[in-house]
Amino acid sequence: MSFKNLNLIEPVMKALTAEGYTVPTPIQEQAIPHIMVGRDLQGCAQTGTGKTAAFAIPIIQNLYLQKQPVNGIKVLILTPTRELAIQIDQSFAVYGKFTRLTHTVIYGGVSQHHQVIALKKGVDVLIATPGRLLDLIGQGFIDLRRLGTFVLDEADRMLDMGFINDVKKVVVHLPKKRQTLLFSATMPPEIEKLAQSMLVNPAKAEVTPPATTVDLIEQQLYHTNKINKPDLLLHLLEDKDIRSALVFTRTKHGADKVVRVLLREKVKSAAIHGNKSQNARQAALNSFKEGKLRVLVATDIAARGIDIDDLTHVFNFDLPEVPETYVHRIGRTGRAGNSGTAIAFCTTEEKDDLRGIEKLIGRKVPVVDNHPFPAIAGDTVNKPAPARRRRY
Repeated sequence: MSFKNLNLIEPVMKALTAEGYTVPTPIQEQAIPHIMVGRDLQGCAQTGTGKTAAFAIPIIQNLYLQKQPVNGIKVLILTPTRELAIQIDQSFAVYGKFTRLTHTVIYGGVSQHHQVIALKKGVDVLIATPGRLLDLIGQGFIDLRRLGTFVLDEADRMLDMGFINDVKKVVVHLPKKRQTLLFSATMPPEIEKLAQSMLVNPAKAEVTPPATTVDLIEQQLYHTNKINKPDLLLHLLEDKDIRSALVFTRTKHGADKVVRVLLREKVKSAAIHGNKSQNARQAALNSFKEGKLRVLVATDIAARGIDIDDLTHVFNFDLPEVPETYVHRIGRTGRAGNSGTAIAFCTTEEKDDLRGIEKLIGRKVPVVDNHPFPAIAGDTVNKPAPARRRRY
């Protein structure tokens, strides 16, 4: 099937053609027809499957064809992080550039001044994070009574980040008669329950079973000791085939520490996490996308929404405590039909986390034994050969 078979209007097709889009991804093929006819939708699709276009394209078309224009916000897209909100806004700019639809993005961590000015001018589509949205609703700057479509994106991450109560508070401000679209990479019971409370007779689009990993991603596991993780990372980065690497740490402090180690060894890198300003995070992300940085070190919250088609490697420097998070992380590579490699470090203290991950994905992660920094039972220090040891 091609996009031409989806009965898309000329302004949308022109935008897709300009971007080189010809064939919809499975989630787009399944979701677009249902959204175009106004049905509620429950979508389950992994990161990198074209989920944003799956709802943005039909929303743009429906608004363009609206016979009775409505003043006020017509579409609300609620998403968990600033980075993802910005990327969704950019997608609407790309797919809707040959229409006259207006859109803006609001998020916390920055002054609300320019966001309020944009809202006062009037917008068709509002992309928002929960906290700033509720804040501006409370101040009287946002009226959602004329809303026609509500999109809850990355619902499972909303749950992970503790935003579900905020989501419920937002729903109170929405008209009962509306189209609701819920997208999530996984469907834990709490999200299923939320979907049942929000959606009316929804169509379902599921392109992969929940929490499965992308087949194109080669997974590798390195057993090591905590103190030697930086050395192991540097050792692996000596491979020039690792052109770009996204490294996940469990904490903000850990992310900064890894970057300090990398910079001392002349590896161009930067960290993004909640303690960084929005401008700093966006600058680091842009530098990474442009190839100016080889390594981006991130916590899970900051990394949500990173969309880089040619990311070659993902490192789990620290294994996540929540198994589903592993699926989210490694899904950052192997996107848009490309291959990718996901490398995980595991210490004795993280073996329970590893067991949870392997149970979720239904297979063992292949172990790489031949490396200079193997785990030593009962040894949390692990003193390798002096020639390899670096001092931090």
